[in-house]
Amino acid sequence: MVIYLPGEQREPEPEPQPSFDELTPREIVAELDKYIVGQAAAKRAVAVALRNRVRRQKLAPELAEEILPKNILMIGPTGVGKTEIARRLARLAGCPFIKVEASKYTEVGYVGRDVESMVRDLVETSIDMIREEKLDEVAERADQTAEERVLDLLLPPSPLPSSLTPDAPLTPGIAPADTLRRETSDRTREKLRAQLREGKLDQRMVEVEVRERAMPSFEIITNQGAEEMDVNVKDMLSGLFGQQKKKRKMTVADAFEYLIQEEENKLIDMDQVTRAAVERAEQMGIIFIDEIDKVAGRETGHGPDVSREGVQRDILPIVEGTTVNTRYGMIRTDHILFIAAGAFHVTKPSDLIPELQGRLPIRVELSPLREEDFVRILTEPKNALLKQYIALLETEGVKLSFTDDAVAAVARFAVQVNEQTENIGARRLHTILERLLDEISFEAPELKKKNVKVDGAYVSKQLAEIVKNQDLSRYIL
Repeated sequence: MVIYLPGEQREPEPEPQPSFDELTPREIVAELDKYIVGQAAAKRAVAVALRNRVRRQKLAPELAEEILPKNILMIGPTGVGKTEIARRLARLAGCPFIKVEASKYTEVGYVGRDVESMVRDLVETSIDMIREEKLDEVAERADQTAEERVLDLLLPPSPLPSSLTPDAPLTPGIAPADTLRRETSDRTREKLRAQLREGKLDQRMVEVEVRERAMPSFEIITNQGAEEMDVNVKDMLSGLFGQQKKKRKMTVADAFEYLIQEEENKLIDMDQVTRAAVERAEQMGIIFIDEIDKVAGRETGHGPDVSREGVQRDILPIVEGTTVNTRYGMIRTDHILFIAAGAFHVTKPSDLIPELQGRLPIRVELSPLREEDFVRILTEPKNALLKQYIALLETEGVKLSFTDDAVAAVARFAVQVNEQTENIGARRLHTILERLLDEISFEAPELKKKNVKVDGAYVSKQLAEIVKNQDLSRYIL
């Protein structure tokens, strides 16, 4: 169901994004400031790392090959913006980016994923990016071809009878019969085309020839991991098990979508996409390794953490620069930028093995958030939480507004709860706002008074009792 806002207006034109190559470190920081509050040191570090990639591309190939990225270690409590900085950075640069948790990897021989899978995931992400770019290039041609195929289904071209073939004798003064037939058919086709574009034929049923892969379900487990090998075998056997064609009835709207996808797949050269994706992953990829502190610490020789140092030793060659075998060929990790992050509450960066410490030369400490930071997080960023809730409730026709004292009260409560219970940083704002707006969100569709103002008194009324009762706040906030 589509819900239209009252008095819906045309969306403003999106701001043109500056080219990645033109962005100076100062401009990169300014772009990050639109989404992330504070943490200037971390933003400067990643901005310089990103700019160095642009500089490296302008060097002679021999020298560029020798310049390796300076990997970054972010140290700071949870919820202060470590992941968001890396994610926004990758989106800004248009780089293949993946976020992985160091704690989900285990030493080879234990249950879990091997560390090389992070590189395979990066290549898959890169392929998706390149494919989307290519789809945008061929979209118009695919639409046109698919439209012609839908019109062929709606109005199949009928063969001319022998009496109306071009070789038939022409009667003087009368237009050839085949020309008349063709003109009539063309006029009908154009009428159908106009109706198709207006959506008047969307519910009409047509019969489409679709390709179906009748593949048996199986998986092969090898020492290289199931995620790498099973697809290769399926690709090899796809010819044997066939791409069978089958006629299926569907609506014109569904047929149009299916045929567009089929045409797009014909127009895209997947070999070219793969080559470009592998190169982009190698030269521009960013891997964000979160929770690196969870695998720090020396071995005790027993217990559930027995493989922690082993995981570090497995991660080391990936960060240092090695070659990983994937289904798309060999991938070198020498020029992939690694950003590691961790809270380091229990451990400290020096607990990492020395070799891994040496591969993370740039260390940035992110500061805990203060009350004024929470106020800015609620109001300043493009995707600020208050803007999100206002937009959500506007779909119900409710105009929600927050006074300055309400924003200050929410920030104050967030700091208070973080001090009394676990400090989860800005994520605490999600829990507090959900609790604060619970009643309004529930009653929104039935509200007679559509203008709702949240002030400091309302915030205190909704949250004060819960914040006072520490046992309750542990569960609710």
